[in-house]
Amino acid sequence: MEGKLIMRAVQYKSYGRGADGLKHVENQVPTVFIKLEATSLNPLDLKFQKGVARPFVPRRFPVIPCTDVAGEVVEIVGGFAEYAVAKESLTVQRTKEVSAAECAGLPVAAITAHKSLVEISGIKLDGSGPPKFGDVTCGACNIEFVKSFGADEVVDYKTPEGATLKSPSGNMVHCARGIPWSTIEPNLSDRAKLIDLTPGPLLPLIFIPKEDKELKWHVNLVKEGKIKTRFDSKYPLSKAQDAWAKSLD
Repeated sequence: MEGKLIMRAVQYKSYGRGADGLKHVENQVPTVFIKLEATSLNPLDLKFQKGVARPFVPRRFPVIPCTDVAGEVVEIVGGFAEYAVAKESLTVQRTKEVSAAECAGLPVAAITAHKSLVEISGIKLDGSGPPKFGDVTCGACNIEFVKSFGADEVVDYKTPEGATLKSPSGNMVHCARGIPWSTIEPNLSDRAKLIDLTPGPLLPLIFIPKEDKELKWHVNLVKEGKIKTRFDSKYPLSKAQDAWAKSLD
């Protein structure tokens, strides 16, 4: 690679193996690239390594994982690296009020929530329509975080009460691993909509952002304090395996 710009990156070369399958490498910097300041790790990234979307994702090996990134456009590849290729249609400018880390946590997570609640469940965000109420469960570690948004009651989905909670709206957004259909079905009404976000081969085709207007809208919501990016923990690129292992817990 003499005479070429070189960057550090983290790759895996086959399905499976978790954090042990990640290797630190040096790659040629692409012609068009973004200098990264932050990237987020999504459950989808972990599932892709396990082969849940094969043969569509990844299409070839080795692969640099993670797609939700934020940084500086250096000129007009994955997130576990120092630089990344990005389509202009999927890139938006962040304001100074919103950090790179906050932006990196938005694309898959925020847009998936928006599509689930608005486009599929039909909730109106402009104040029209009848009042909407929802019951939300989360893990014990996020209870206080959910309460900070004004939730009247929070239930741990790992408890018997949380596992059997029935939505009065009839709709359910399912994103917790390890809960079988036999547990979910009794809690659904006759005309319920079940939005299953546990990763499968078709999920990336539906929920990965398709255009920049979705990202712009969510960045503005962060600026206005209407949505927040929660940081469970932060790791430098040199500790990518540790971040991967923690996400698998």
